[in-house]
Amino acid sequence: MLNRIFALILISVFIVSCGSSRSAGKITTKDAEAVSVIKKHYTSETQFKTASGKLRAVYQDDEKTQSVNLSFRLEKDKAIWMSASILGFPVAKAYITPTSVSYYEKVGQTYFDGDFSLVSDFLGTPLDFQKLQNLLIGQAIYDLRDEEYNFLQSPRGFQFVKDDGTSIKKMFLLNPANFKAEAQQLAQEQDNRSLTVTYSDYQNVDGLIFPDNIKIIANEGGSSTNIDLTYRSISFNEEVSFPFDIPSGYEEISLK
Repeated sequence: MLNRIFALILISVFIVSCGSSRSAGKITTKDAEAVSVIKKHYTSETQFKTASGKLRAVYQDDEKTQSVNLSFRLEKDKAIWMSASILGFPVAKAYITPTSVSYYEKVGQTYFDGDFSLVSDFLGTPLDFQKLQNLLIGQAIYDLRDEEYNFLQSPRGFQFVKDDGTSIKKMFLLNPANFKAEAQQLAQEQDNRSLTVTYSDYQNVDGLIFPDNIKIIANEGGSSTNIDLTYRSISFNEEVSFPFDIPSGYEEISLK
């Protein structure tokens, strides 16, 4: 199961990385109210060193629906670790850092162990650890300070849209109560590919705001893959470790 979740993560990062660039973090949106909202989004970013907890993941594609329990650990800006289990039995692990992407699954006894350059070469676009982390913690996947967006207020919140007819259309909706992401949508219409991320609720844990539920929908070529992630428990700033050793005898998945 984790290999499918892992694959969707790669699809997600692939979509958000296409055509991306990073500037010096300078706010370029011209509307004064938009600039104020963007500043509040970044000053409201949850500050923590580590996060760990339990998640419930429900995976659905065109053929079936399946659920799995995940143990989750994150060292901010450094590592994301997940261990999947079904009925209490571990079935897979994944370990992602800014320079490495690794996972293995026990049912098929397969693994992938490489860096982002290998995955980037395979997908034809650079990948970005930071965007994946932002997706998981409720921050805008793209840095809103890097580009100009059309800004408007809707009954749901503050909306930023960029659609210049080039490679990717972007939409970010920020919650007016906490300035966290309410929804994010990225689309490559010419390739019939899109990613939609919605956050149905946020939780307050010891004064820290963190997503309670995340829905990820990836569409490509008329086919849809969904993951519903629910944080069942979460704690911050505790000591964490990332045990990850690929068992001997497993077959490596090649991206070449």
